[in-house]
Amino acid sequence: MAGSDLFRWLDDQLAAAADLGNSAAQEALVGPMRHVFGVSDKVLTMTLSAVLMADRRGRPDWFDVGSRMIVVDRLVHNLLVRTGILAGFDATHAYGQRCYGKNGCADILRRVSAEIDARQFDASFPDNFPRYIQHALWQYCAADGLNVCNGNNIDDRKSCEQISCIVYSICGRNALKIK
Repeated sequence: MAGSDLFRWLDDQLAAAADLGNSAAQEALVGPMRHVFGVSDKVLTMTLSAVLMADRRGRPDWFDVGSRMIVVDRLVHNLLVRTGILAGFDATHAYGQRCYGKNGCADILRRVSAEIDARQFDASFPDNFPRYIQHALWQYCAADGLNVCNGNNIDDRKSCEQISCIVYSICGRNALKIK
């Protein structure tokens, strides 16, 4: 597909979608690769965002697209369910393709990220950095990260009882599974 020149292919795909906005640029990269057996949007988005953000100074247009890519996995989706964020946006849905659709998890995370100035975490970050915000939420849940909001620590059939959680007082504490 890339004719042995991935960088040229990325440049060409981004140039073709340049006037159509960031979502179109992301789709111009992920879309043609969806036919690869066993490779999901999640894996494509995660991998491409890392590649695109690797050379911020040399390829600022790549960084702009990569920094706005959202990766939704079960941990992030379940966090949005448990906290009540999906319900608050009237966007309750099962984990899957809907996470990337209109008013899905990725869309909601982009809207939330626009309200958070990421420069407060690192002055070199862009003010709106959806990939960073999404990754921070993932780290909060991941067993290899902070290991807080996940099925290892919360019985999915019950409301969360982790009173030491920093968002406990504002969390919806929704059970993932109906009893």
